[in-house]
Amino acid sequence: MNIKACIFDLDGVIVNTAVYHYKAWKRLANELGFDFTEHQNEQLKGVSRMASLNLILGWGNITGLSEAQKNELADRKNNWYVEMINQMTPAEVLPGAREFVRACRDASIKTAIGSASKNTPTILNRLQLTPLFDAIVDGNSVNTPKPDPEVFLKGAELLSIAPANCVVFEDAIAGIEAAKRGGMKAVGIGLADTLKQADMVVSGLAQMTIDTLSHL
Repeated sequence: MNIKACIFDLDGVIVNTAVYHYKAWKRLANELGFDFTEHQNEQLKGVSRMASLNLILGWGNITGLSEAQKNELADRKNNWYVEMINQMTPAEVLPGAREFVRACRDASIKTAIGSASKNTPTILNRLQLTPLFDAIVDGNSVNTPKPDPEVFLKGAELLSIAPANCVVFEDAIAGIEAAKRGGMKAVGIGLADTLKQADMVVSGLAQMTIDTLSHL
């Protein structure tokens, strides 16, 4: 495979913001009178904000809310989340992530972020990673969530690279499916038992090298 671009999901691949999502959703659930567990939080991986809210309301048996009420709850959760991510530091970049992205650029492989998060620009700025990516596609510029391949196809388009020459790095099943539906190779970050559709699975970007990438 002639690899010309690497497209990275943000959360769970470059940084772990799941803990902040969890704290914010848990605070919202508690204010609504029920609890929210880490196990339930795992089920929200790669899921949009409103879809996540609907799942949580279902777990709390809360029904009959108007769209306006749901939007208010989602905004409240997001405000708490943004407060927390605005305290993030470059030390929170996951092991090996910064180094591997730099290695890609040194090898003349283009780099992009493909994330559902609307807070992507804030997170990348806090982590001092923005200059390492040639393109950033996030929840502010796509209409359809993963497993639809829109986010990755838009990334390939911005990089002017054919999907067949792109590799996606993802930690969520929906993200791996999106990459494959977009005609791209997919490297799973996590457990091989979970990310069965991936072409390769590693525990983190610390395990990746340009040589490893060439084996795809």
